[in-house]
Amino acid sequence: MPKQKFIASLPSKADFKRFLKNEPRYLLMDILGSFIYAAGVYGFAFNADFAPGGVTGLAMILNKIFDGILPIGTLIILINIPFVILALHYLGGMFLIRTVQTLLFNALFLDVVLPQFPTYPIDNPVANLLAAIFAGAISGLGLSIIYAAGTSTGGSDLLILSLKKIKPHLSLGEITILIDGSIILIGVFVYRSINALLYGIIFTFCTTVVIDAFSRGKISGKVCLIISDHSKEIWQAISTSIGRGATFLKAEGAYTGVEKKVLMCACSKKEVPNVRRVVNQCDDKALTIIMDYSDARGYGFSPPYED
Repeated sequence: MPKQKFIASLPSKADFKRFLKNEPRYLLMDILGSFIYAAGVYGFAFNADFAPGGVTGLAMILNKIFDGILPIGTLIILINIPFVILALHYLGGMFLIRTVQTLLFNALFLDVVLPQFPTYPIDNPVANLLAAIFAGAISGLGLSIIYAAGTSTGGSDLLILSLKKIKPHLSLGEITILIDGSIILIGVFVYRSINALLYGIIFTFCTTVVIDAFSRGKISGKVCLIISDHSKEIWQAISTSIGRGATFLKAEGAYTGVEKKVLMCACSKKEVPNVRRVVNQCDDKALTIIMDYSDARGYGFSPPYED
């Protein structure tokens, strides 16, 4: 059987219509996110003694090795060329178009705009630590806005998504750690200090924490699963006192074989104490399981996603 070829299709007319409809909002988000991301990288990490992971870190390493002959933004674009070609073959679509747009914005801010402003002074080891923390946090905020606009900064994102198309069994997390870890490790030899590894890890950690916090944001909340012989009474009390809807799920006890209705109620974090109080008042023997959710779209929650 011949091998299947993964060739991405060109954007359809519907894709372009959605692109033009949403582009003004996405464009503003892309510009804002790119500026914040570039500010974190150039303002704090550029003069520090470490390199972050990804293509940005590799560009900073090359910039240092060749004494700044090519600026970071230009290097990022050059390094991304093979990734864009690969992604064009396997991914295609509006995501790739927006990613190229983001790369251009990043290069503009990194090479033209931000060099007009002073960078964070690195004059002692504590300054390096603070630079890693603030660079990671600010870059994470910028990346969060960029991701929310339906785009990316290219580099390892494009490589990982393309590899996933070729080898679906590969772990995205493992690939990301391998790529970012390798670049941070190279920084140890370029900056000639083991601290470069530690600062790079701190940068990556702060970036990840901010992206996770931003992606959850106001959308996150709790899901309450309530198992009780008085499910209907509990639902009515939740509806009356809290104003939340609920869903009945059919369930069967594994040991008893008895059928029961499980009440599922999604609510905000501040509403959880009221749900607990209502459940306890209706049935103090009820089993209540409370879990986190990171997103909820639809009636009664955030608006549905736009294509």
